[in-house]
Amino acid sequence: MSKHLIGLTLIDAPHSALNNAGTEASQATENIVAVKKLQKGRDTYPYVSGQAWRNWWRTTLEQEFDEWHSSPIEREKKIAFTAADPVTYDDDDVFGYMRAQSEMQGKKKVNITVTRLSPLKCSPLISIAPQVPTNDFGVMARQKGDPVPYEHQFYACVLQGIFSLDLNAVGTFSDVNRTGYKNIASSYVAKIQDAGGTQIGENPLWILPKAIRVRRCQQTLEALPILSGGAKLTSHLTDVTPKLIILSVLDGGNQPFMNLMVERNGVGELSIDALQEVINDYADRFRDAIYIGKRKGFMDELDESLKDLAANNHLPCEIIYDSPNKVIAQLSQKLETHIGDAP
Repeated sequence: MSKHLIGLTLIDAPHSALNNAGTEASQATENIVAVKKLQKGRDTYPYVSGQAWRNWWRTTLEQEFDEWHSSPIEREKKIAFTAADPVTYDDDDVFGYMRAQSEMQGKKKVNITVTRLSPLKCSPLISIAPQVPTNDFGVMARQKGDPVPYEHQFYACVLQGIFSLDLNAVGTFSDVNRTGYKNIASSYVAKIQDAGGTQIGENPLWILPKAIRVRRCQQTLEALPILSGGAKLTSHLTDVTPKLIILSVLDGGNQPFMNLMVERNGVGELSIDALQEVINDYADRFRDAIYIGKRKGFMDELDESLKDLAANNHLPCEIIYDSPNKVIAQLSQKLETHIGDAP
């Protein structure tokens, strides 16, 4: 069974406009910039799209890790795609791709489309509690003549998101000629072999050396404490690193951390009862400790409860409680034990 690194992360957005939806009509200005938000009944919840979160992640990896190589973007007419080379480019491996193309082989047009389902999956970042964005009024008045009014929205909330990284899928590729299973073109087999890759299993998969796969998984996790990105940073600078994070390694691809955050009386909070239930229910599937990291100054009312949880010897899993950076570093060092020589 495939092992997955799973995580729940909270981002504090106290004065933010991290992902915008474009302009909305306004009687006052006609050019208001609106944030992304969704409706649940009568309530409004600001959010950051999963695509935007992944883009912060991808960009941070490219900028912060010298060994990380990002795929170049090519464009043909109205479509754009990466090199679809997961051997050379780390982000093609971890973030996936689709390159739909065909080529002439003699007089015959042959489909050479390759696709790769991203081993890294994530949700949007959504406010835990309802929050109506504020409209902020401004003017451009440095020019001669009348000032130009404009508006934009921002919000104050805590955003939550979940993610999952398939540890067995990183660095493992199929060249089976079947829709969704053809990750690499036939020409890449030689490139995998040159990189030290081997073919294994009854339904043959090509797999890169363990050192490459471990590095890619570790760096994907280690990017979180230095994550940066978001819109409107010049006037709404927001630190998008995790202020609270819960991590572990699980057999299988489900995400039991999804419902740990609850809203009570308009305020989001971590349900310790829900966390204990998840630990007990999935004890036979967790393959590592439960790592909980919280930044001091954020949800400090949880501190005693989380310390008590970590000291509870009756739980079936070890609980490690520290700062986000420290628990991420601890689990990153242990990922090598969860990534075998073969999936």
